[in-house]
Amino acid sequence: MKIEIIFEDSFIIVVNKPNNVLIHNSYYARNIKETTLLELLKEQLNQSFYPIHRLDRKTSGVLVLAKQKENVGIFQDLFNSKEIQKNYLGIVRGFFNEARLINSPVKNADTKIYKDAETRCEPLATMLCNIAVHPYKNSRYSLVKLIPSTGRMHQLRIHMNKISHPIIGDYKYGDRFHNRMFETEFNCANLYLHAYSIEFKHPFTAIDLNIKAELPNDWNIIFKKFNWQI
Repeated sequence: MKIEIIFEDSFIIVVNKPNNVLIHNSYYARNIKETTLLELLKEQLNQSFYPIHRLDRKTSGVLVLAKQKENVGIFQDLFNSKEIQKNYLGIVRGFFNEARLINSPVKNADTKIYKDAETRCEPLATMLCNIAVHPYKNSRYSLVKLIPSTGRMHQLRIHMNKISHPIIGDYKYGDRFHNRMFETEFNCANLYLHAYSIEFKHPFTAIDLNIKAELPNDWNIIFKKFNWQI
């Protein structure tokens, strides 16, 4: 698997992470035996890289990695001070018609303690399908933009589930009937959560960056069927 590189300079490399690829081995993914993103990049570019932030294994999109380990903290400070904006796209169950700020704590996987989490969700498009999904005779979907101001594990997936608009393809927090419909009708089984863009001022070059990652192929299938565009 070749990893798409969407930006590179002397300090960082930004890639478009595919669905279902671990960034690196961890305790939580100890039962998953597969080549990690860091291993793929090492093989592809003959160089080691150091992740600056996280994406779930099932999530695709923009991921920033440092070329020097000692620079990781400098970039992470931008996240901690909220000087980096990450924008996600999601396909969710139901009609989502009005922008909403979701303030709902998310449980920390290590400490089991709930921590504050905040996500802004904005509507982009809707679709009514004449395909029955239990218990209804049709099915409704929305394309949404998700802007997290905190970075809790599974935050976006948990938040969308809590407001009854779970992300399609989410087998932990989602709706199995709609997930199954996408598989059987569209042959699409991936999680429909994509880190579409990241914006920040480069701490070393002072250049304002707005880096976007193209959508995976299965998104293009749905966009064509639903007549959506971004």
